[in-house]
Amino acid sequence: MTRVQLSGVGKRYPGRGKGAADIVAVDDVSIDVASGEIHAIIGYSGAGKSTLLRLINGLERATSGSIRIGDAEITALSERELRPVRQRIGMIFQQFNLFHSKNVAKNVEYPLIVAGVPAAERAARVAELLAFVGLQDRATAYVDQLSGGQKQRVGIARALATNPGVLLADEATSALDPETSRDVLALLQRVNRELGITVILITHEMEVVREIAHRVTVMELGTAVEQGDVYEVFSAPRTDTTRKFVASALPSEPAAEHLQLLRERHRGRLVSLTFRDGDVDQPVVFGVLAERGVGVSIVHGGITDVGGRSFGKLTLELIGDDLRVEHAIAALAQQTELEVLA
Repeated sequence: MTRVQLSGVGKRYPGRGKGAADIVAVDDVSIDVASGEIHAIIGYSGAGKSTLLRLINGLERATSGSIRIGDAEITALSERELRPVRQRIGMIFQQFNLFHSKNVAKNVEYPLIVAGVPAAERAARVAELLAFVGLQDRATAYVDQLSGGQKQRVGIARALATNPGVLLADEATSALDPETSRDVLALLQRVNRELGITVILITHEMEVVREIAHRVTVMELGTAVEQGDVYEVFSAPRTDTTRKFVASALPSEPAAEHLQLLRERHRGRLVSLTFRDGDVDQPVVFGVLAERGVGVSIVHGGITDVGGRSFGKLTLELIGDDLRVEHAIAALAQQTELEVLA
């Protein structure tokens, strides 16, 4: 199990043209990824997340700050000194990066050849890894004969070949359909759970974060604008960027245009209620309404699982005379976070 620590990490590129200002790709980013954690780094295009990944695996050099992989501080290492550190870091890619001229087994074997592992040991390790990812019957198949999900499984097996302590995944499910993506994410969870490997995911999909990550860092314009436990970030986002990501993955309040349609279709008062695990139960909410003689219907939203805990927002239509509805709203506001929408 390997800890990854970034402290004040920055990356600048020289500006184009004489006198041009430097281009800041990563600016003063600090992230502490615990051993055995699945940590997601999320951001829109240009946020700096892929540059950060290349700094972690030593493919590029940070211009400031410190990066530690286990007990190795890699920012000051020479290329020769970096090689054994890189063997402890597995990497999987959005477009798989497999050798089309080699079959599945040879693709998985390649890093073992580079590492100088004896032939008999290589064969045993390849067989073990193909069984782990469920491709033992495809060992002699070539890349062009595989589905996208199978290709990513080969990529994962290859990344695990040298027994890394850290696995870096760069948009590993972006090229896959939703069902195949879920299968690959489940495999990454097995890698983390059964092998104890620290996993760092780069993604622009909050659904991926919700599905498997323990903690998340949100990046914008090269900086880390929000970090924390996945449930806490989902249930109480602090920045506009994070709120946009959360809204893309969770049932939430209706958008402005949808809200207008709801107002036209429903005669009652519309309210949005937030439900957090351990906060308030739906039976309590509906009990409050029933006690006050207020009718209710759910018109938008839902409750889902985030990090093994429930969270979501429901938009309710409250039906009854004005005084009863006002009393019900006041009572609900004592129970949970509530916003009157109409």
